[in-house]
Amino acid sequence: MILVTALNGKPFYLNPTLIYRIEEMPDTLITLTDGKTLVVTEAAQEVAQRVIEYHTVIHSNQVKT
Repeated sequence: MILVTALNGKPFYLNPTLIYRIEEMPDTLITLTDGKTLVVTEAAQEVAQRVIEYHTVIHSNQVKT
């Protein structure tokens, strides 16, 4: 999960595997795979970086046999 902030200032965790698209309009609009949208205070670049970091950590911690 990644931490983002709603426009009302409340932080929440978002499952990054559900993100379909991230746009700046000028606020950052996140569209989920089910079509729902969320507006957050972080820049699109910052959200994208958090998604990359999430996947890097998840995939580097796979169980090795």
